[in-house]
Amino acid sequence: MVIVIVRCVVASSGKAGFSGLLKDLGGRILRSADHETRRIASRYGYLDYMIPRYREILGDLSEVVEMLEAFEKPLVKSVRINTLRFRDINEVVDRLEMLGYKLSKIPWERFSYVIVEQGRVPPGATHEFLLGGYYLYRGIASLIPPIALNPSPSDRVIDNAAAPGGKTTHIAQLMGNSGVVVAVDVSRERFRALRTNLERMGVENVLALRTDGRRVPELFGTYFTKALLDAPCTGEGIIQLDPSRKTKTVFDDLVRAHLRQVQLLLATIRATVPGGRIVYSTCSIAPEEDEFTVAEAIEEAGNVRIVKPDIPLKLDPGITEYFGIRLPEELKYCGRTYPHRHGMEGFFVCVLEKEL
Repeated sequence: MVIVIVRCVVASSGKAGFSGLLKDLGGRILRSADHETRRIASRYGYLDYMIPRYREILGDLSEVVEMLEAFEKPLVKSVRINTLRFRDINEVVDRLEMLGYKLSKIPWERFSYVIVEQGRVPPGATHEFLLGGYYLYRGIASLIPPIALNPSPSDRVIDNAAAPGGKTTHIAQLMGNSGVVVAVDVSRERFRALRTNLERMGVENVLALRTDGRRVPELFGTYFTKALLDAPCTGEGIIQLDPSRKTKTVFDDLVRAHLRQVQLLLATIRATVPGGRIVYSTCSIAPEEDEFTVAEAIEEAGNVRIVKPDIPLKLDPGITEYFGIRLPEELKYCGRTYPHRHGMEGFFVCVLEKEL
């Protein structure tokens, strides 16, 4: 494995697109808040503007309350057994069970298990973890994007905004340490975690770059056959992990996140060869960061289309109308998860194909 460190700054784009609609939308959302949504916001400790958005997404306030109740419960941790270190998955499972762990197989991911009951040693401190025998997840939704990407040993993959490396190491495992993966992240602290996880997990086909993901096409041109952007986001789908997310993100923060996400997604698309696959994902249920980002990127790129994810898991469809704004109909092929419906963190995933 080769580690290369690069630093840079990229200027922001001046284009408006769907961002212009978003800037006008915040006031409309807040004006739609009524006594009942404000009461629910106060009861669960959310900002007033958030509950009308959840009602718009889910369609019913009683289901909004179900989701908020689910956000009050802890996420179920999971592990992905690493066949780059241990050929026999059962060897790691048996070792953990000897430590008192109870594991339940995740039916749609062949290497992964939910931790039903923790053993005598914390999961991040076992010998098996330190030996790279498994990757530890705070939930299970992060397993979805690499499966949707479906990389082969002959692919050239870009993993943009890759740190701390859960998806990078998953991709490398699916590729059997063959082909090539370029993992990019701009954060110095998170890049350290990425490098540590690559080394611990025995990954040998990854080139890691600390640089701004918007520079990828400048550095590589149109090179990659497959691409993943698990974009930096507000984390509105993982409130279980950080309850401060109920109050620390104002609507303008969503707009700023959207602008950066569009830039990163466009850069990722430009670096992908015609016929290549791009997966965009976030740990957010905010349409402003999800469907609006994809809609603006495909409009500006002009050479990509949305395809339905081919994964063995039933997801909710993407949103095609939001507070009277019509979005491209093909966004229904994107996938969403919610804690009360899917038993996992809130998540968004969309598969794009670049036209030949």
